[in-house]
Amino acid sequence: MNQQSKVAVIGAGVMGEALIAALISSGVNPDRITISEKREERAQELISKYLIKAAPLTANVADADALLLVVKPQDMASVLEEIKGSINPTSVVITFAAGKTISFISNGLGTGNPVVRVMPNTPTLVAQGMAAASMGAGVTAAQREFVLGFLGATGKVIEVSEDLQDAVTATSGSGPAYFFAFVEAMIAGAKELGLSDHDATTLTIQTIVGAAKLLDESGKSATTLRENVTSPNGTTAAALASFGNDNLNSMVAKAMKAARDRSQELA
Repeated sequence: MNQQSKVAVIGAGVMGEALIAALISSGVNPDRITISEKREERAQELISKYLIKAAPLTANVADADALLLVVKPQDMASVLEEIKGSINPTSVVITFAAGKTISFISNGLGTGNPVVRVMPNTPTLVAQGMAAASMGAGVTAAQREFVLGFLGATGKVIEVSEDLQDAVTATSGSGPAYFFAFVEAMIAGAKELGLSDHDATTLTIQTIVGAAKLLDESGKSATTLRENVTSPNGTTAAALASFGNDNLNSMVAKAMKAARDRSQELA
């Protein structure tokens, strides 16, 4: 595969659009990208914005070297049924549906196409995503390089064995919501201390964004940065002691295990 390979994107919602942008950023020519989207107005919006094409589902998959399935998990079985008679037999199939295994996709198609399973997350929408990819049987070196290459344009990407995808879901897939919940709690706590909603929100968001940037760019671990800001018997130490008394680490671990277990149930 190369930058002139034909790519079919099935499902042009918010994540689908983010992946289209990533494909183009990674060097794929827009006129080699074709979407299949039931909502005509949405399809036209993306055609105008990215200068890509649109085609009916069966015609699109027949002509594609790579097929991105960006549909809801509950819709996956019917999509596979619809395309299995038309799919290009050499196309790599890349699934972004939470909980849907490589074997589910392979069995649903029954065509022998190589399958890659990807768990993205919502910061992909601002090119700061975290994706984890698992390669199925038959994925070629060129196909693997293509997938990891365009996913890298969405933020960062790692490769994991498929049996770890539920753990990935609990960490980075659901992880943004943990962060947003913590931000909500901080804003609420600041307001209880007397700050206005506007000031509480501004203080909290910029503190979180700045801390994340410092963690990403300083080269120091979270442990080191936490220690650097914590003076003995100071204000930060008092807050962290309260976290410790409420067993923050075990609470987070318990929540992540619940997410992992639910991901397994949905498979």
